[in-house]
Amino acid sequence: MVRDMRKLCCLFVLIMLRLALGEVASSRKEMVPAMFVFGDSLIDNGNNNNLASLAKANYYPYGIDFRGGATGRFSNGYTMVDEIAELLGLPLTPAYSQASQEDQMLHGVNYASAAAGILDITGRNFVGRIPFNQQLKNFENTLDRITDNLGAPDVAQALAKCIFFVGMGSNDYLNNYLMPNYPTRNQFNAQQYADLLIQQYKGQLTRLYNLGARKVIIGGLGLLGCIPSILSQSNSGHCSEEVNQLVLPFNTNLKTMVNNLNTNLPGSKFIYIDIHNMFQDIIRNSRLYGFSVVDRGCCGIGRNRGQITCLPFQQPCRNRNQYVFWDAFHPTAAVNIMMGRKAFTGNQDVAYPMNIQQLANL
Repeated sequence: MVRDMRKLCCLFVLIMLRLALGEVASSRKEMVPAMFVFGDSLIDNGNNNNLASLAKANYYPYGIDFRGGATGRFSNGYTMVDEIAELLGLPLTPAYSQASQEDQMLHGVNYASAAAGILDITGRNFVGRIPFNQQLKNFENTLDRITDNLGAPDVAQALAKCIFFVGMGSNDYLNNYLMPNYPTRNQFNAQQYADLLIQQYKGQLTRLYNLGARKVIIGGLGLLGCIPSILSQSNSGHCSEEVNQLVLPFNTNLKTMVNNLNTNLPGSKFIYIDIHNMFQDIIRNSRLYGFSVVDRGCCGIGRNRGQITCLPFQQPCRNRNQYVFWDAFHPTAAVNIMMGRKAFTGNQDVAYPMNIQQLANL
């Protein structure tokens, strides 16, 4: 572990030296020097592989359509941040815990962890996971070491050019508030819980800003009431409006928080990606987008293929590009790619106050 940390720090030194000197390779037409990713299983790409965790995806058929196979991505192929990386002209961002090749690390790191939440206690049913606070510590520890080599001004100047993607909150509902073995639901109503999460989240994002982040993408929550895991709990087979309504205050608060951060943190450019609107559009207009199955997973067991998530060596559906959901909780690569593209070039209905392309060009 110590050896891996030393290797990672050396690689960060290379990143920052390269950025500080303006030596960004032009052959890839990179819009930004690097992208750093924080979040949960929707964008985790292998950080849980070596944890004592029940939240893992480093086995077939996960990655069945990904050129690297089962890397730990909770998808049959690309995640949303994979598509965004490509649109930015960057190579795919490697997992923090599994970085091995120096040339891959020169363009950023992915710190996301399945079952992670804004609150440290979230996801404890899965045992091992890396909450957002710890993800920030992992980033901070690395920066502390490289600052000694480069000096704070050079590090700050380099980081200000990079993109930071943060997608947290889903597990704080699915694997906390909605879980019967958590007291949260008895302690807070929907608005109170959203306020609690946003208060914590705002502090965490301010910490990320203080560490040097300036161009920050914040992903909102999707239609959690329409995922196969929730659908499987209802005999009607319809989306749970109760769950969908539950998360709305969080998204509303999140957009307000973005405005506040942009106002109060000098030089910052936070943008909000409305995953809810994008997902709602995809489900309502599924046929138009080429999706024929919107109410069950491509891989899973039980009602809506959502009662037990995708098991090792289970045979998934063959027409994966026609499915909205890959397993009980996560979208297919086709949906991830579509959402990544919408977030990159979309209007203010999906990206506020600007899209990712506009953010990168600042």
